[in-house]
Amino acid sequence: MSGMHRHRLRGQEGKPRRSLQRPVQLLSAVLMNGYLIGFQKGRIFTGGTKAVCVPVLNCYSCPGALGSCPIGALQTSLGGIGHPFPFYTLGLLMLFGVVLGRVACGLLCPFGLIQDLLHKVPLPKLSVPKRLDRYARWLKYLVLLGLVLLLPALVCTETGVTPPYFCKYLCPAGTLEGGIPLLLTNPTLRSLAGGLFRWKVLVLAVILLAAVAIHRPFCRYLCPLGAFYALFNRFSFFQMQLDKEHCVDCKQCERACPMGVEVTKDINSGECIRCGKCRAVCPEGVIGAGVRGGKK
Repeated sequence: MSGMHRHRLRGQEGKPRRSLQRPVQLLSAVLMNGYLIGFQKGRIFTGGTKAVCVPVLNCYSCPGALGSCPIGALQTSLGGIGHPFPFYTLGLLMLFGVVLGRVACGLLCPFGLIQDLLHKVPLPKLSVPKRLDRYARWLKYLVLLGLVLLLPALVCTETGVTPPYFCKYLCPAGTLEGGIPLLLTNPTLRSLAGGLFRWKVLVLAVILLAAVAIHRPFCRYLCPLGAFYALFNRFSFFQMQLDKEHCVDCKQCERACPMGVEVTKDINSGECIRCGKCRAVCPEGVIGAGVRGGKK
């Protein structure tokens, strides 16, 4: 393979190599939400690491969160008094994108893990028609442009501070990780919950139910962070690669892909989350993954 090592995924007994995706996802969720006392007492961690953005959606208000969500931080900066340019947050997001691409989506995101686990529920699965699926995937770019960037930056309020629209009205990860745990442990907050919280719970319920039937619906259609990282997927340091010369075109990789990527045609599509499932099922071991520019 040009530019990276070729990995044979089957041993002498012909057994596929086990994917490390699930252990890495679990470890990432624990490391980013390790403030366990926060869940017990219903309070948010306020230590020094909270000023640092993690590379995935991980709600600032989650009682266990040790860092900040980059999408929340981006909106807060853009919506602040005078609407200052978010040099730190945007620069950090670009760094994550250039180095990892959507590896963060496939291996590090706790809400991605939740969707993966829900899809294992033994209930009927849905196949979204290709044309509808293709157009629906553009929604996440509209969410990024509209709710995350333009509205916080351009809308004026009496206080001079605009709300984080994505976090306030849409983000299901924030509801699940932050809103629900805080309300369960804090009676005062429960008494203040109103129509907006009920709306957020409805959005969360719809997405979680959809995840049972459709693999990663939020990642496919609505996640603004996934949309941002998708812009870097084709030239990020971490790349997937297919040895087309030895590929037998069995399409097992495409059937296993949770994001519906046409692996044999466009393995580094912006939709690829680098989960490794295509590598794990490849009978010929012709799918590789590694850092761009490695030894042949």
